Amino acid sequence: MTKFRPCIDLNGGQVKQIVGGTLRDDALPVENHVSSRPPDWFAGRYAEDDLSGGHVIKLGPGNEDAALQALRAFPGGLQIGGGISNENAGFWIDSGASHVIVTSWLFSSKGCLIKERLNAMRDAVGTDRLVVDLSCRRTSRPDEKPAWRVAMNRWQKLTDTEVTEQTLSSLAGFVGEFLVHAADVEGLCSGIDQELVEMLGAWGGKPITYAGGAASLEDVKLVDTVSGGKVDVTVGSALDIFGGKGVAYDDLVQWNRRG
Repeated sequence: MTKFRPCIDLNGGQVKQIVGGTLRDDALPVENHVSSRPPDWFAGRYAEDDLSGGHVIKLGPGNEDAALQALRAFPGGLQIGGGISNENAGFWIDSGASHVIVTSWLFSSKGCLIKERLNAMRDAVGTDRLVVDLSCRRTSRPDEKPAWRVAMNRWQKLTDTEVTEQTLSSLAGFVGEFLVHAADVEGLCSGIDQELVEMLGAWGGKPITYAGGAASLEDVKLVDTVSGGKVDVTVGSALDIFGGKGVAYDDLVQWNRRG
């Protein structure tokens, strides 16, 4: 059964919802919402509503204090990502994160996956507390078979790793979960990448959370349907607590409590 997994995206020390494809080193991103509430408000709300398994993502520098606020408000209930390596992973686990999420550190500057770093991350925190984020961009044309490649460095650079069932299987022995952002639709509230969700659900070998484009409760239901209930979903910019108008937070709390 698909579950709603909450998020806290941090940029410049504030809780924000950003159009993912606009993250750049040389320009400010497009912001859908900048919250007046601190990160621990959101984390405390998730704790009250028993919404464990969500993630805190540090988008760029200057977010460490804000991330710590969130983790302290919901100890053991949130995963942490953004700038994670084997050297700092233990610190974040000790600070209350249930898991650490890693992407860019696993790749060389040329975008090649370094298996030795996977081993180092697994040695640092253990398989059960490691999440690999396979955030990706679609690389196929509309008339071709769907294809995606992992994007690193705030989704700016494509790597050599395709997101396929084979890739998921090859990485499964290192991780407890996967997180997959569909970077092309992240923050646009234009609907999910249905073909990507279908592929993830067809594999279904480890817990997977999909993020990107969910605009309504119908999109949450669609993830449940096309993944066979094997893929969880994050809703960001469309959510009313982030200034959105597509999905009521309370409806998602009730969604998780059904059955």
